[in-house]
Amino acid sequence: MFLHGNGERGNGQDELDFVLMQGPLYEAWIQKKDLPFIIISPQLPMFGFDKKDIDYITNRTKKNIPNRLIQGVPPRPDAFATELALRRTVSVINMNEVEPLLPYGWEKIEKDLIVILDNVEKSYRVSRGQTYLSGLSYGGFGTWYMASKHPNRFAAIAPVVGWGHPSLMEPIAAENIPVWQFAGGRDSSIDIKYFYAGLDKLEQLGHKNVRFTVHEDKAHDAWTRVYSGDDLYKWFLSFEGSGSSSFKK
Repeated sequence: MFLHGNGERGNGQDELDFVLMQGPLYEAWIQKKDLPFIIISPQLPMFGFDKKDIDYITNRTKKNIPNRLIQGVPPRPDAFATELALRRTVSVINMNEVEPLLPYGWEKIEKDLIVILDNVEKSYRVSRGQTYLSGLSYGGFGTWYMASKHPNRFAAIAPVVGWGHPSLMEPIAAENIPVWQFAGGRDSSIDIKYFYAGLDKLEQLGHKNVRFTVHEDKAHDAWTRVYSGDDLYKWFLSFEGSGSSSFKK
């Protein structure tokens, strides 16, 4: 299951194709990457974000949605511009006054996501022990949330440019869900200084399977490198089971 970012929200009908903008579905359908998965890509409702005068939502058009070509693949979008220099960062240690989630995110449709997973498992020939969860930006936060609330559901998770709050970590550590966290070192949208506290909490709780990759040269769209490569997908497929029963094949 892939959870998109804030800019791909929509009504799940004529706006659904915005979920093709990034992530595994973009790679599989637009870039014709051979991915051996059933990719579930739900759409998060607006919840009023279309009234907030956010440029990348207000001014988006369907012309921005990439098309699958009969022959070949389209060029990838330009990388995000950034004025941030490569830098070392100071971690925020005290997260008590930091909200664990962004407003009106994937937690608002938690039950719907589980119903979608249930329906896919009933309708297709799937291995429930190979259910993986990833998301970018808002979807990265959603990935942490869903794994915390449903730790027995996923064989492994990969939150991308979205950090996990320490308050979410106990269920994930208890089930020892394999985690691969990604961040962009030049990200001006989701500051890297917030990523460390949750990951440290996992290790303090005895979690033995945590990876953290920082693409120091990348901005918020570090997800392009993550999803366009092969490493993440191979890593996912190396795990089978769910929760505490997840094991490396």
